[in-house]
Amino acid sequence: MTKNPPVDFNDRMLSLGLARVSEAAAMASAKLIGHGDEKAADQAAVDAMRRRLNELDIKGVVVIGEGERDEAPMLFIGEEVGTGEGPAVDIALDPLEGTTLTAKDMPNALAVVAMGPRGTMLHAPDVYMEKLAIGPGYPENLVTLDMSPTERVRVLAEAKGGGADDITVCILERPRHEDLIDEVRATGAAIRLITDGDVAGIMHCADRGRTGIDMYMGSGGAPEGVLAAAALKCMGGQMWGKLLFRNDDERGRAAKAGITDLDRVYARDDLVRADVIFAATGVTDGSLLPGIKREVGYLTSETLLMRSKTGSVRRMFYRNPTK
Repeated sequence: MTKNPPVDFNDRMLSLGLARVSEAAAMASAKLIGHGDEKAADQAAVDAMRRRLNELDIKGVVVIGEGERDEAPMLFIGEEVGTGEGPAVDIALDPLEGTTLTAKDMPNALAVVAMGPRGTMLHAPDVYMEKLAIGPGYPENLVTLDMSPTERVRVLAEAKGGGADDITVCILERPRHEDLIDEVRATGAAIRLITDGDVAGIMHCADRGRTGIDMYMGSGGAPEGVLAAAALKCMGGQMWGKLLFRNDDERGRAAKAGITDLDRVYARDDLVRADVIFAATGVTDGSLLPGIKREVGYLTSETLLMRSKTGSVRRMFYRNPTK
């Protein structure tokens, strides 16, 4: 594993600015909650996040963003953000993680952004990733991607000191997961199905007391896997990911991102190789964070702000006048 490079990444000083970045994106999308327009909600969040990022004294490069430059006019992969003064950093972001959730006013939409020293986050191509995550407090590599879902549930239940019926697994509700869902249910474990937002789904494992989730399984976007790894690096917990390729075009994307070992299993600290700061602001009400609250003349948000270096987790309330 690559060693952490010696850099002047002052995470403590940058953390409050990063919280303002996710707050701005969440608040910008608030007026579109429940209006059925995914693209408009996402664009509002993108525009607001980009403005705030460009106010920070950083030499930032977006490594996980809205897509390639020809697909995303703003916050595209490789876009430079910040004032150009200060430390060189990688930025991973999803201005609106859960565009469908926002458009339909469903739970767990978030605005998320992570920052680490330049060259320390995996430049994940826009392909699927098989993901597995558990919360903190367990032996290293207790469960693995090589295990069957049944074995993962059994091993985790034993480590927890209970049975399979004491385990709850979070899975993204997709047709590709039908066999996985059937197998997990056959063990006696419970399943929390989510329709979108697997960054939040993986974060649930690290805050079991609040969410009731023990483990995350299934495939989803690889870029979201890097964001989730950044969150778990701050919150605690283990995660593994393996890129999945359906065709030569997707393998070509990996080559463009500098990935040569297409079968590699990435642990959490392979996806995010150095200390990181992470901010998430609730857009709609969810298990981790309440959503934006609107009242005449004000918007109120709650942001989760975390630093891996210290393990600190802050919850920040912001009541912002709209006039």
